[in-house]
Amino acid sequence: MRNMTSTVPERRLALIHRVIVPDQEHPKEYAILVTDRRSIFIRQKKTRGNFWLRREISYGTALITDLIPKTLEDYQQTSVESLTADSTNIMVHHEAVISLAMKKEEQQPRKYDFFVRLTMRMQREEFQVYDFEMNYRESPNSETMIKFYMVPLGAYFKPRRQTQTRETILREYATDALEIFQKVLPAKIVAY
Repeated sequence: MRNMTSTVPERRLALIHRVIVPDQEHPKEYAILVTDRRSIFIRQKKTRGNFWLRREISYGTALITDLIPKTLEDYQQTSVESLTADSTNIMVHHEAVISLAMKKEEQQPRKYDFFVRLTMRMQREEFQVYDFEMNYRESPNSETMIKFYMVPLGAYFKPRRQTQTRETILREYATDALEIFQKVLPAKIVAY
Protein backbone atom coordinates (compact mmCIF):
# COMPACT_ATOMS: atom_id res chain seq x y z
CA MET A 1 0.00 0.00 0.00
CA ARG A 2 1.35 3.44 -0.93
CA ASN A 3 1.98 6.08 1.67
CA MET A 4 -0.76 8.69 1.28
CA THR A 5 1.31 11.55 2.67
CA SER A 6 3.68 11.41 -0.28
CA THR A 7 0.86 11.98 -2.76
CA VAL A 8 -0.81 14.85 -0.92
CA PRO A 9 1.12 18.08 -1.51
CA GLU A 10 2.44 19.89 1.53
CA ARG A 11 0.42 23.05 2.16
CA ARG A 12 2.11 26.30 3.16
CA LEU A 13 -0.08 27.83 5.83
CA ALA A 14 1.67 30.86 7.27
CA LEU A 15 4.86 32.84 7.51
CA ILE A 16 6.16 34.36 10.72
CA HIS A 17 8.22 37.23 9.34
CA ARG A 18 10.98 37.40 11.89
CA VAL A 19 12.32 35.73 14.98
CA ILE A 20 15.77 35.94 16.52
CA VAL A 21 17.48 32.81 17.80
CA PRO A 22 20.16 33.57 20.41
CA ASP A 23 23.54 31.98 19.89
CA GLN A 24 26.82 32.17 21.77
CA GLU A 25 28.65 33.49 18.72
CA HIS A 26 25.95 35.83 17.45
CA PRO A 27 22.14 35.91 17.27
CA LYS A 28 20.59 34.67 14.04
CA GLU A 29 17.52 36.02 12.24
CA TYR A 30 14.95 33.62 10.79
CA ALA A 31 11.56 33.69 9.15
CA ILE A 32 9.40 30.65 9.96
CA LEU A 33 7.48 29.01 7.12
CA VAL A 34 4.73 26.91 8.69
CA THR A 35 3.26 24.12 6.59
CA ASP A 36 0.70 21.50 7.50
CA ARG A 37 3.57 19.08 8.28
CA ARG A 38 6.54 21.08 9.55
CA SER A 39 7.98 24.44 10.50
CA ILE A 40 11.01 25.61 8.58
CA PHE A 41 13.18 28.27 10.19
CA ILE A 42 14.56 30.06 7.12
CA ARG A 43 17.85 31.78 7.83
CA GLN A 44 17.69 35.42 6.78
CA LYS A 45 20.58 37.34 5.33
CA LYS A 46 22.48 39.14 8.08
CA THR A 47 21.30 42.74 8.04
CA ARG A 48 22.94 44.14 11.16
CA GLY A 49 25.71 43.50 13.63
CA ASN A 50 25.64 41.38 16.76
CA PHE A 51 25.38 44.45 18.99
CA TRP A 52 22.13 45.54 17.33
CA LEU A 53 20.60 42.05 17.29
CA ARG A 54 21.30 41.58 21.00
CA ARG A 55 19.69 44.96 21.73
CA GLU A 56 16.66 43.97 19.62
CA ILE A 57 16.26 40.80 21.70
CA SER A 58 16.38 42.95 24.84
CA TYR A 59 13.90 45.55 23.61
CA GLY A 60 11.61 43.34 21.55
CA THR A 61 11.60 45.58 18.49
CA ALA A 62 13.73 46.26 15.47
CA LEU A 63 16.12 49.15 15.91
CA ILE A 64 16.90 49.38 12.22
CA THR A 65 13.58 49.76 10.47
CA ASP A 66 14.25 49.92 6.74
CA LEU A 67 13.76 46.22 5.89
CA ILE A 68 10.61 45.00 4.16
CA PRO A 69 9.47 41.56 5.39
CA LYS A 70 9.08 38.75 2.90
CA THR A 71 5.61 37.34 2.41
CA LEU A 72 4.27 33.82 2.04
CA GLU A 73 3.99 34.52 -1.70
CA ASP A 74 7.71 35.31 -1.85
CA TYR A 75 8.39 31.69 -0.86
CA GLN A 76 5.86 30.13 -3.27
CA GLN A 77 8.49 29.82 -6.01
CA THR A 78 10.93 28.06 -3.69
CA SER A 79 10.37 24.36 -3.11
CA VAL A 80 10.04 23.12 0.46
CA GLU A 81 12.68 20.51 -0.35
CA SER A 82 15.24 23.16 -1.31
CA LEU A 83 14.51 25.05 1.92
CA THR A 84 15.01 21.93 4.01
CA ALA A 85 18.16 20.98 2.08
CA ASP A 86 19.79 24.30 2.99
CA SER A 87 21.98 23.58 6.03
CA THR A 88 21.52 27.12 7.40
CA ASN A 89 17.80 26.47 7.84
CA ILE A 90 16.23 24.50 10.70
CA MET A 91 13.41 22.07 9.99
CA VAL A 92 11.07 20.76 12.68
CA HIS A 93 8.42 18.14 11.85
CA HIS A 94 5.24 18.93 13.77
CA GLU A 95 4.87 15.29 14.81
CA ALA A 96 8.32 15.52 16.48
CA VAL A 97 7.40 18.50 18.68
CA ILE A 98 7.23 17.57 22.36
CA SER A 99 6.35 20.99 23.75
CA LEU A 100 6.00 24.63 22.80
CA ALA A 101 5.83 27.32 25.47
CA MET A 102 5.36 31.05 25.03
CA LYS A 103 7.01 33.14 27.72
CA LYS A 104 7.26 36.82 28.52
CA GLU A 105 10.52 38.29 29.73
CA GLU A 106 10.75 41.72 31.25
CA GLN A 107 14.17 42.99 30.38
CA GLN A 108 16.22 44.95 32.87
CA PRO A 109 18.19 47.61 31.00
CA ARG A 110 21.87 47.72 31.85
CA LYS A 111 23.60 50.87 33.00
CA TYR A 112 24.84 51.63 29.49
CA ASP A 113 21.27 51.44 28.15
CA PHE A 114 20.63 55.04 29.18
CA PHE A 115 18.51 55.89 26.13
CA VAL A 116 16.41 52.77 26.58
CA ARG A 117 15.67 53.64 30.19
CA LEU A 118 14.90 57.22 29.16
CA THR A 119 12.55 56.04 26.39
CA MET A 120 10.80 53.63 28.75
CA ARG A 121 10.30 56.43 31.26
CA MET A 122 9.03 58.89 28.61
CA GLN A 123 6.64 56.33 27.10
CA ARG A 124 5.64 55.03 30.54
CA GLU A 125 6.06 51.50 29.25
CA GLU A 126 8.15 48.51 30.16
CA PHE A 127 9.70 46.59 27.29
CA GLN A 128 8.16 43.12 27.32
CA VAL A 129 9.92 40.55 25.19
CA TYR A 130 8.07 37.38 24.18
CA ASP A 131 9.93 34.22 23.41
CA PHE A 132 9.09 30.63 22.57
CA GLU A 133 10.81 27.44 23.63
CA MET A 134 10.17 24.53 21.27
CA ASN A 135 11.33 21.07 22.33
CA TYR A 136 11.38 18.40 19.65
CA ARG A 137 12.90 15.04 18.77
CA GLU A 138 15.61 15.09 16.13
CA SER A 139 15.83 11.30 16.37
CA PRO A 140 14.30 8.66 18.67
CA ASN A 141 17.09 9.18 21.24
CA SER A 142 17.80 12.88 20.80
CA GLU A 143 15.77 15.86 22.00
CA THR A 144 16.56 19.43 21.02
CA MET A 145 15.29 22.78 22.26
CA ILE A 146 15.20 25.91 20.15
CA LYS A 147 14.49 29.24 21.79
CA PHE A 148 13.39 32.13 19.62
CA TYR A 149 12.45 35.71 20.41
CA MET A 150 9.51 37.37 18.72
CA VAL A 151 11.07 40.57 17.38
CA PRO A 152 9.01 42.15 14.59
CA LEU A 153 10.58 44.18 11.83
CA GLY A 154 10.04 47.93 11.77
CA ALA A 155 7.65 47.57 8.80
CA TYR A 156 5.32 45.65 11.14
CA PHE A 157 5.93 47.74 14.25
CA LYS A 158 6.01 51.37 13.07
CA PRO A 159 2.52 51.66 11.49
CA ARG A 160 0.91 50.09 14.55
CA ARG A 161 2.81 52.35 16.94
CA GLN A 162 0.64 55.30 15.89
CA THR A 163 -2.42 53.77 17.59
CA GLN A 164 -1.15 50.99 19.87
CA THR A 165 1.20 50.64 22.80
CA ARG A 166 4.49 48.80 22.43
CA GLU A 167 3.17 46.09 24.78
CA THR A 168 0.05 45.54 22.63
CA ILE A 169 2.04 45.31 19.40
CA LEU A 170 4.55 42.82 20.82
CA ARG A 171 1.82 40.75 22.49
CA GLU A 172 -0.20 40.57 19.24
CA TYR A 173 2.88 39.57 17.23
CA ALA A 174 3.58 36.76 19.70
CA THR A 175 -0.04 35.59 20.05
CA ASP A 176 -0.47 35.56 16.26
CA ALA A 177 2.50 33.17 16.10
CA LEU A 178 1.05 31.11 18.95
CA GLU A 179 -2.26 30.78 17.09
CA ILE A 180 -0.42 29.60 13.98
CA PHE A 181 1.33 26.88 15.98
CA GLN A 182 -1.91 25.90 17.76
CA LYS A 183 -3.46 25.11 14.37
CA VAL A 184 -0.72 22.64 13.40
CA LEU A 185 0.46 21.12 16.69
CA PRO A 186 -1.49 18.74 18.95
CA ALA A 187 -3.42 20.68 21.63
CA LYS A 188 -1.55 19.35 24.66
CA ILE A 189 1.81 20.45 23.29
CA VAL A 190 1.22 24.22 23.23
CA ALA A 191 1.39 26.16 26.50
CA TYR A 192 1.50 29.84 27.44
